[in-house]
Amino acid sequence: MSAKSSEKNKKSWFKKLIDSVLVGFLIALSYLPFWVLFGISDFFYLVFKYVIQYRRNVINQNIKNSFPEKTEAEREEIASRFYHHLCDVMVETIKAYSMNTKQMDKHVQFPDAKLLNDHYNKGKGVILVGMHYNNWEWNGILQEHAKPRIIVLYNPIRGNDALEHFLLRLRTKWGAEVIPVNRTRRLLVELSRMEHPATLALGADQTSLANSKFWTIFMNQESPFFSGPEKIAAYTNYAVVFHYMKKIKRGKYEVEFIPLFENPKEVKPEEIMLAYIRKMEEIIRKEPEYYLWSHRRWKHKRPENIPLTL
Repeated sequence: MSAKSSEKNKKSWFKKLIDSVLVGFLIALSYLPFWVLFGISDFFYLVFKYVIQYRRNVINQNIKNSFPEKTEAEREEIASRFYHHLCDVMVETIKAYSMNTKQMDKHVQFPDAKLLNDHYNKGKGVILVGMHYNNWEWNGILQEHAKPRIIVLYNPIRGNDALEHFLLRLRTKWGAEVIPVNRTRRLLVELSRMEHPATLALGADQTSLANSKFWTIFMNQESPFFSGPEKIAAYTNYAVVFHYMKKIKRGKYEVEFIPLFENPKEVKPEEIMLAYIRKMEEIIRKEPEYYLWSHRRWKHKRPENIPLTL
């Protein structure tokens, strides 16, 4: 083994050690009561916003482009509220590691779970299309309230195995199954062979590739999207339902399921994506501070040979 390779392995081992220690610290934090964790959130809000100014340029530009009609003061208020909410989501996600079903049920309500169960009883599967809005990591508890098997497509975290395992435990501790997006084709085959219909959850608002074939206007900006929802809906004819997580108050959420298409094969595929995107816009415009503005959602420019779908 060369000296260069040995040094690389040593750095890799050291990084894994640091990652494991940090995740161990997060696990310890999860056993603190909410009032302490929200106090920590208040502190980190000040640090994120005023000291390190976490992704300040990205956040401000995203909000400015999305709300050109608002004043600078109004956009600054959205950014400030977003920073505070983001810190809350961080500590809430950490807390979920140590929470049991009874505790979680006090913080997340699913009054519309009957919709999923009714579809299941009729032998019909459901595609839940959601977004990075409010605390998406707390949705794993849905499996406790739904009859169908809950399957979540997700993008794995690369380069940090310890954090990846930490998040996977949060997402699966109540029985939901998580599948990386690179296994989507195989999943479609599995869905067609299942004895009972499943509910497939997709967070399809993530940044797609620049050469994506589906571009449209989202929050006043040209945006690429993964076309997974429309392709899966066309293949399975599962009902398409929008997943809307509302924040009732700090640490309390309620999830609403909004039907979009009962039989997707009866509509044009692009109608599915457009209905999903317009619903996202409607919700974001009502309470914009709960959307993930720190994500570089609009980093690509549309290639000239790809038209906008409107």
